[in-house]
Amino acid sequence: MQSDAVVLLGGGNIDILPTCFRPGAAVIHCEPTLESGIAELIVITVKIILSSMVCCKIMEKMYSIQHFSVLKLNLYISDIEISRAQIPKPVNQLAEEVGLLPEELEAYGRSKAKVCLSLLDRLHTQPDGKYVLVAGITPTPLGEGKSTVTIGLVQALSAHLSLNSFACLRQPSQGPTFGVKGGAAGGGYAQVIPMEEFNLHLTGDIHAITAANNLVAAAIDARMLHEATQSDKALFNRLVPSVNGVRKFSPIQFSRLQRLGIDKTNPASLTPEEVTSFVRLDLDPSKITWQRVVDTNDRFLRKITVGQANTEKGQIRETGFDIAVASEIMAILALADSLEDMKNRLARMVVGTSRSGQPVTTEDLGVSGALTVLMKDAIKPTLMQTLEGTPVFVHAGPFANIAHGNSSVLADKLALKLVGRDGFVVTEAGFGADIGMEKFFNIKCRASGLRPNVVVLVATIRALKMHGGGPNVSAGAPLPKEYIDENLSLVAAGCHSNLKKQIQIAHLFGIPVVVALNVFKTDTQAEIDLVCEIAKGCGASDAVPCNHWAQGGRGSIKLAQAVNEAASRPSNFQFLYNIEMPIADKIRTIAQKVYGADDIELSPAAKDKIDYYNQQGYGLLPICMAKTHLSLSHMPDKKGAPTGFVLPIRDVRASIGAGFIYPLVGTMSTMPGLPTRPCFYDIDLDPVTGEITGLF
Repeated sequence: MQSDAVVLLGGGNIDILPTCFRPGAAVIHCEPTLESGIAELIVITVKIILSSMVCCKIMEKMYSIQHFSVLKLNLYISDIEISRAQIPKPVNQLAEEVGLLPEELEAYGRSKAKVCLSLLDRLHTQPDGKYVLVAGITPTPLGEGKSTVTIGLVQALSAHLSLNSFACLRQPSQGPTFGVKGGAAGGGYAQVIPMEEFNLHLTGDIHAITAANNLVAAAIDARMLHEATQSDKALFNRLVPSVNGVRKFSPIQFSRLQRLGIDKTNPASLTPEEVTSFVRLDLDPSKITWQRVVDTNDRFLRKITVGQANTEKGQIRETGFDIAVASEIMAILALADSLEDMKNRLARMVVGTSRSGQPVTTEDLGVSGALTVLMKDAIKPTLMQTLEGTPVFVHAGPFANIAHGNSSVLADKLALKLVGRDGFVVTEAGFGADIGMEKFFNIKCRASGLRPNVVVLVATIRALKMHGGGPNVSAGAPLPKEYIDENLSLVAAGCHSNLKKQIQIAHLFGIPVVVALNVFKTDTQAEIDLVCEIAKGCGASDAVPCNHWAQGGRGSIKLAQAVNEAASRPSNFQFLYNIEMPIADKIRTIAQKVYGADDIELSPAAKDKIDYYNQQGYGLLPICMAKTHLSLSHMPDKKGAPTGFVLPIRDVRASIGAGFIYPLVGTMSTMPGLPTRPCFYDIDLDPVTGEITGLF
């Protein structure tokens, strides 16, 4: 009864009842007279069967949640109390439950760990699960709870419906954490835990991006200084030094030689003209596009002057800082599908233009290999868990206005393999569907090759009232009475404008939509019923109220059921535009079909940039619009679904390594500023207990 395989020696007439064997055991009947060759064959056969059984057990364990341990919720008042009341499962236990092998895990303390990319190779033949994107209507400045919906949904799927699920979230930036918004781990009974670790540092990915980004900036200024103060011969002797009497090119320098069309391998064989073109990047100081970054909202770094010390010999120029999550390296981290792909993307990053009009890359600077070294650990997703013990991948956090605002391709791919064919991976897009969702489809899905099954569109009655004509909502200010008292007319107007438009945007891509109404305590039943009724009338597959903030996964069971139902229906995913369309036409398509604009207006600078990118062969890249998240238009105060406007494109820039062109709409800032009373006023540490306060 303990055996996995039983060999019966004695012919086929042995009468042994099936109850004598363990259920599922392999039974092999053999003749009594065996030659040695046949005996060896049986031994090999048994080994194969046993190996197969072991594999089946591993796969069964990997894709089954019958042994998945669910954490029970305890009732507390504040987000931080809720988070601290729950003791997370040890991360090695969580990893074992989701099917990870010990060698695929790199623990960072007790409750979080990096996951090795070798997992993709091991599971490459396994079918993917279902792919769910959480987007939203145009939000108020307070946010409408996409992260809490994402977490509540996976808690409902795994802990209450016994369906394998994974949440894939972005890593929060220190900017909003200490600025206006505060922590981004979810809220109430739909949180990622430990909340403090999620919001602060995590496993250091943003620090790695900051270090890599600023290494590029230092390399740019140093190279410009050395080129300005040295002869060609001196530059060449330093760039290709003689070591023990031998002078040779480094591997990264061969890449530059190839870009220049020089096929020589012996440094001594270069002509003086070739030496000049090799050693002089000849960067135009006025056309350097690379800036330094810091992960803090610091408005006074938006424009700075560098090179003022006497030691820099007059190499003074204006530059500035971006917030770290706006770095192109962050966008690359989110879009790369392997270490090799990330390395190639880092090498392609364009940092500026030479005086002769040629793009200069990080590979030209000789720094791209070092960038890959700095990013070698950051490319691995971080495994965490929800309050109810369901798994979460936290990875990447690109700026949603400037970049594409989605978590990483790698996290999604790993999770889709781990959940199995019938499981769910729920990932989140930044801001409204017109920004995060559109970029998810047109940029991220092009890079990953993945196709979503369902869009969950998050709405709140608060935001719908604002789009229906309600007064302005400001962070830190009390809500006007229109948002506290029942007002069906404002709700209806918001549904028929912004909610309807965002549903239509999702349908442009051929994906079914489930509306998740994130319920607040001030919402009335009549308002809730009205939203669900109108949403279905506007084309949503279903619309359900969600109470995950107050009840955890139990409060999102109806949403989970609606998502499961919608995912079983066929979808007809399609991109919004053909990648071969001219750049201006791709911009116009997004402006007209997604935003509702009549047309676009390109500034002279934008037209010149488009001509330059076409000349350099960048015209086939997708578009990543840099636009306000507070309106479907470029005007933050225009709520609902504005029409009759022309979208102004003041500039067009390129992230060649990340792989997209980003037009600047209106006055977009890549470095936020701190408010009068930032969140850091409330953040503190108890020196006795070591507990952090004020993150929520």
